[in-house]
Amino acid sequence: MSERYHHSEDLLERALKTIPLGSQTFSKSKTQYPMDVSPFFIQRGKGSRVWDADGNEYIDFVNGLAAITLGYCDPDVDAAVRAQLEEGVIFSLPHPLEMQVAELIVKLVPCAEKVRFGKNGSDATAGSIRLARAFTNRDHVATCGYHGWQDWYIGTTARNRGVPQVTRDLSHTWTYNDISSLAKLFQEYPDKIAAVILEPMNVTEPLPGFLEEVKALTHKHGALLIFDETVTGFRYAIGGAQQHFGVMPDLATFGKGLANGYPVSAVVGRADVMQLMEEIFFSFTFSGETLSLVAALATMQKLERKPVTDTLYTQGRKVMDGLKVCIAAAGAEDFLGVTGNPTWSFFLIKDTANYSQWQIKTLFLQEMFARGILIIGTHNMSYSHTDADLDKLLNAYDEVIPMLVEGVRNKKLESMLRCQPLEPLFKVR
Repeated sequence: MSERYHHSEDLLERALKTIPLGSQTFSKSKTQYPMDVSPFFIQRGKGSRVWDADGNEYIDFVNGLAAITLGYCDPDVDAAVRAQLEEGVIFSLPHPLEMQVAELIVKLVPCAEKVRFGKNGSDATAGSIRLARAFTNRDHVATCGYHGWQDWYIGTTARNRGVPQVTRDLSHTWTYNDISSLAKLFQEYPDKIAAVILEPMNVTEPLPGFLEEVKALTHKHGALLIFDETVTGFRYAIGGAQQHFGVMPDLATFGKGLANGYPVSAVVGRADVMQLMEEIFFSFTFSGETLSLVAALATMQKLERKPVTDTLYTQGRKVMDGLKVCIAAAGAEDFLGVTGNPTWSFFLIKDTANYSQWQIKTLFLQEMFARGILIIGTHNMSYSHTDADLDKLLNAYDEVIPMLVEGVRNKKLESMLRCQPLEPLFKVR
């Protein structure tokens, strides 16, 4: 047992007795973090920092899987929640907040004419697919990216146990930045595809004209275009990636950063399509829960009032530029890289002749955690990340990347690990 993480490990052992994987969220579970060198439980957070169950302090670049855009315990958001708590959380009729938050989303998001709320991104993406199927009277779906846990999407992945084959047969994957792969699906399933759903960007920038081509091809074949903006929404721009790239979908889904970590998601889009929400069934006891809605209102108002998005870009570019310099200085460009959008960038690790990306990533995590950096391979920027935070991150990279190079080049990575390497994992992207 690790001295640094002993309480975390005790808690994990206890949790595993009642919770499969010890966590409610796959990406926060023990599958992602190597035993003996990782924290498994966070006790509290403030601004850009979190403290684990053993009291160790970290600068957090995971930020609740990109749900935290302003920072932990943002004073404006939390003050609004405290005030609402005095009036109540959920009622027997709708609260005016439902309409107030919907109105602000319509103001801020280009494609939004009407809005319906859920709690998780998966609620919103599944709702958008049901809506598209009802609108087009078609059953098939073309997917590109990660769209949540529900059957219609997860059946296309390696984690498809429990999904009926008949459901799996209705969803088809295609390749980002390869318009021909989407065209092929329309040829294979003529007049059967209800919707094309994609993350407008995750790891890779769209090629010039790519998103426009996707929209044109989708409409040519009578399908609806859905942008899954669960991550990109209120991060790439206030109005999401659709505003950033200037391409407006028929429907879009939002979650994560909509309320700075409070659980709320949204399906938004064209009024004629969204009106069918009165005909399909998309209804949740807690979708009008007021604490999350007032958090969303306060978050969006702060995005309007403060230079949040500009700051995410400014600080995120410093991370990407500094990391590129570090990788180049270490001569590691053959197996390490950085890509993505400055607000949500990725530290890439490739397989080498002697080691898998998982072995290399294990050493990376071991050493970054030890240096007080909480990271899983992405830089999910928040408004609270200061220059001092970035200096600490880049200083850690300056120390850790040469270690990765030494382990790989000298074939001694195993001796540098104080734990068992991660097993190959189901990757959502």
